[in-house]
Amino acid sequence: MSGRAGDGRMADAVVVGAGMAGLTAGVRLAEAGLRVVTVAKGLGSLRLAPATVDILGYGPDRVDSPARALAAFVAAHPDHPYALVTPGVLAKSVNWLKERVNTYAYLGDPEVNMLLPTAVGVPRPSAVVPETMAGGDIRALKHVAIIGLRALKDFHPALVADNLRASAVSGGAAVEARSIMLNPPTGGEADVGTLAFGRRFEEAAFRSAVAAELRAALHDEQAVGMPAVLGFDHVGSVWTEFQEAVGRPVFEIPTIPPSVPGVRLARVLQERLRRAGGRFVLGAQAVGPELRSGKLVGVRIRTAARETVRAARSVVLATGGLASGGIEVDSRGAVRESVLGLPVWGRPSGAEPGFLPRYLDEHPMDSVGVRVDRRLRPVGPGGEPVHENLHAAGAVIGGARPWREKSGDGISLSTGYLAAGAILEDAE
Repeated sequence: MSGRAGDGRMADAVVVGAGMAGLTAGVRLAEAGLRVVTVAKGLGSLRLAPATVDILGYGPDRVDSPARALAAFVAAHPDHPYALVTPGVLAKSVNWLKERVNTYAYLGDPEVNMLLPTAVGVPRPSAVVPETMAGGDIRALKHVAIIGLRALKDFHPALVADNLRASAVSGGAAVEARSIMLNPPTGGEADVGTLAFGRRFEEAAFRSAVAAELRAALHDEQAVGMPAVLGFDHVGSVWTEFQEAVGRPVFEIPTIPPSVPGVRLARVLQERLRRAGGRFVLGAQAVGPELRSGKLVGVRIRTAARETVRAARSVVLATGGLASGGIEVDSRGAVRESVLGLPVWGRPSGAEPGFLPRYLDEHPMDSVGVRVDRRLRPVGPGGEPVHENLHAAGAVIGGARPWREKSGDGISLSTGYLAAGAILEDAE
């Protein structure tokens, strides 16, 4: 098909949401030649995330191989989104992502979980990660230096080192870790955030100054762990040159939001969408369906105080779950899907509380969301599709506890890929 989405004609697809699920669906559809408009009220949750693909980390025990564990996991959780994703589709979606990140590489696959340090040094299982992080797999580390940057107040190298020393893997020896605090040149600024450091590391003179101070502070450490701030658009060359200057392997450790790796990945996918002819509309809040004779023909969008209609042959709902506002709970405990008013399932019945007293409890509300059929179409109480041309992807689909399972990125990637595939089948 010719023409760009948003040129006044009906789009082939409107994608609501700019996280991993929405961008995956939008890019895949645009690259197939469809006219695509992706609308988002904000920049998307991907910019807050570490940009790793956590497929299945716990089920409930720690998972070493997501690919081998998924069959038993789905059998125990038949309403989970992974019940709709075959191992083949999961592998294809991972390879699809790897092929599209061209300024640096993604390493790993669904067969094996790496164990990477979090921002506090606790090992986190993840299957597919940026090459800048893969060297932090603590299963292969023995002696590391954890680096802090004095003006970066949100990363504490001593805490990371302490927790790494306390983390023996499968009964093996714990990592020997030492913290080092550097004083990079910041022009007198006492408080510099991760995004600002990411931009500074793009500068050769700044990298050289940090590398020289780090070389002088190292002893016989095997590798160096840094907060994930090693550049944006040129991360591959920045990381490579910095390692060469330091003289040791360097790995990035995700920080608390905002996330430099998340911004990198969001930029890559948004640029892919643009280059494929798709349109990305920021600051546009989807507020309801546009129906004609009961058929979904588009989405009503509010931009500032003005409401318009984005007409489309198909719609992908990728607005996220409770954390992102795709699913809302009011003050009386009533649950609703926030954009199209779709039926929500998984909510507690009767007097059962939705949330338990402790933050880390397994809350009944954790898994609420829309129910979908095999083609990811949201369904009503009887299992019939609400709209034939509507598909859901990501955390808006109920049945998962992503933060507890460490499965959110895998669900978003695979269901975004699958939703686009269903639309492409219809287009053919």
